[in-house]
Amino acid sequence: MSCLLSFLVVFSLLVLVSMLSHVHGKLINDVNQLGTNGCDLFEGSWVYDDSYPLYDSSVCPFIEKQFDCLKNGRPDKDYLKYRWQPIECNLPRFNAIEFQQKFKGKQMMFVGDSISLNQWQSLTCMLYAAEPQAKYVSKRIGGTSIFTFPKYNTSYVLFRNAFLVDITTENNGTRVLNLDSLSSAAQWKDMDVLIFDSWHWWLHTGRKQPWDLVQDGNSTYKDGNRLTLYEKALNTWAKWVDSEVDTTKTKVFFQGVSPDHDNPASSGSKTCEGVTQPLKSTEEVHQEELVLEKVLRGMNKSVNLLNITKLSQYRADGHPSVYGHGGHRDLDCTHWCLAGVVDAWNLFLNALLGL
Repeated sequence: MSCLLSFLVVFSLLVLVSMLSHVHGKLINDVNQLGTNGCDLFEGSWVYDDSYPLYDSSVCPFIEKQFDCLKNGRPDKDYLKYRWQPIECNLPRFNAIEFQQKFKGKQMMFVGDSISLNQWQSLTCMLYAAEPQAKYVSKRIGGTSIFTFPKYNTSYVLFRNAFLVDITTENNGTRVLNLDSLSSAAQWKDMDVLIFDSWHWWLHTGRKQPWDLVQDGNSTYKDGNRLTLYEKALNTWAKWVDSEVDTTKTKVFFQGVSPDHDNPASSGSKTCEGVTQPLKSTEEVHQEELVLEKVLRGMNKSVNLLNITKLSQYRADGHPSVYGHGGHRDLDCTHWCLAGVVDAWNLFLNALLGL
């Protein structure tokens, strides 16, 4: 009996050590981020759930027009009814009041482009809809939007910076993309939670290109391969996090690359227009996401990837399409309707924060 007991004790210890080792390896910048109890939250499927959506968009008086698809006349509503279901566990349902109570006195900042705006608005709507009688303060100072709930002394900040690195204008009007400079970072580091995003603006060319020259170390050139420039900028950001951010006090996340659906390979049709159900399959590989994962794996500090690319790829139905601004001349297959797909991203954020 004692031999059997000894064996069981040793075996249990070995299993525990193995589990701890596995979890540790996953938590430090493994792109297949563990959720709860060893479950990969990002592997699963979209299931129809009649209890969805999590909130009524008409309750959010501050929602951006471009995300308010129902108000802009979208007639179908099935896109609101899909819930992300991980394979091996359940994604915790969002409890806004509990979230606010646990986050009391803290600050969260989203840093990025209009996709960050999309996620920031989703979260503030989820919080506000639970207590529509609660006072809130919303203000914008330059490129920074601040949404505060005085009752909980919580702040949710959006810092507009599409490239993370700097774009400066010289005396002659030349706009320079500085791949080695992060002057805005001083405004980021004291947050309790940081969520970064960057990619879509790197694709702009021609008149929409926001720079005339690229400064890369001691080299200056007119332009370059966008994936290469993106990787250099991410490495500058990664060095800043590794050297300047105390990740025992500040939790850092990077939003995965949000897929758009403006080509046949990604949407199964000419565009996202008219798509009303999740796609059954998708084969598109996002090279930009692979670049992001490569940079995160090389970091020393703990950064969590909100690995939303693959699961969002199935949701061509979730874009505003022609209902972003209420007109067929403005087709939006990049942003997301609210309520909708982006709410799931915030459920991942909630689960990984452990609040």
